Amino acid sequence: MSGFAEGAVRLAGFAGAVLGWSPDAFWRATPAELAAVVGAASDGGVGAVTPPDAATLAAMREAFPDG
Repeated sequence: MSGFAEGAVRLAGFAGAVLGWSPDAFWRATPAELAAVVGAASDGGVGAVTPPDAATLAAMREAFPDG
């Protein structure tokens, strides 16, 4: 296996194992979507968004009590 097929198998495996995507979700994703998600998942936290602190979470729970 080489070229496109090999790359697709590796990316599909990554999408399933790391991202929890079904095969259908993988094949429906655009190359740009896949690249963005793979980049975010594999950048080691570089450029990652800082998670909200406790006060921000409490404010969000108050503003959106149903979820």
